[in-house]
Amino acid sequence: MARSPKHSEETFKPVKTVLISQPRPERSPYFELEEKYGIKIDWRPFIHVEGVTEREFRRQRVNPLDYTAIIFTSKNAIEHFFRLCEATRITMPDDMRYFCTTKAVADYLQKFIVYRKRKVFYGNRSLEDIDRYFTKFKNEKFLLPCSNLRAVKVTSYLKKKGIDFTEVEMYRTVASDLSDLKDVKYDVLVFFSPLGIVSLFKNFPDFQQDDTRIAVWGDLTAKEAEKHKLHINIKAPTPEAPSMITALENYLRKSNA
Repeated sequence: MARSPKHSEETFKPVKTVLISQPRPERSPYFELEEKYGIKIDWRPFIHVEGVTEREFRRQRVNPLDYTAIIFTSKNAIEHFFRLCEATRITMPDDMRYFCTTKAVADYLQKFIVYRKRKVFYGNRSLEDIDRYFTKFKNEKFLLPCSNLRAVKVTSYLKKKGIDFTEVEMYRTVASDLSDLKDVKYDVLVFFSPLGIVSLFKNFPDFQQDDTRIAVWGDLTAKEAEKHKLHINIKAPTPEAPSMITALENYLRKSNA
């Protein structure tokens, strides 16, 4: 049975309710959309992060002390790395070098180490921003803490640079239990990852799109939506909509005119 209606062209029916599949933030430009267009926006994370157990970590037979540099791609990676280090009674040496994708990630390190600029390197948006440091320390042995989803862009970059690195899974991104929700009958559902789509159908296997508009972030999320035979009404990023907030407002201008 098809899960989505046949769409020849967008009809832009009025939008009254929106569900964003993320935790509710303290501040957000989405709140302004609620007032501007008279809509109701609910927030509910469809996915969450959980750490691997000490036993699961040991099975991977990776000892952080065998490495001379650590690569962190997120705050989650930092938290679960040091959590498992503590659980396995591993103390990181003072001369360990840390490479972080962004300053925000690097700053988060201060919760766990004595922060010294000479051993912490970070990019503006990605590791490519500190390419010169990877060239300088090319002979280091790198450890990359990651999730079950891996860090494809990072590993591709490291392989291209000829960097000696090892991935170790320390946490997982998994579908959340949404059984407390009666249904997901919203005018718009907003997704930011492929796993969000997977979670939707895991929790609501009989979900029918009907008149619900689907908003997606990124090509991978779009592919997962199409895989489940969903019609995509709103997509970002695009030249016209570099952010999801812009994409949603562009749609609301027409649907709620």
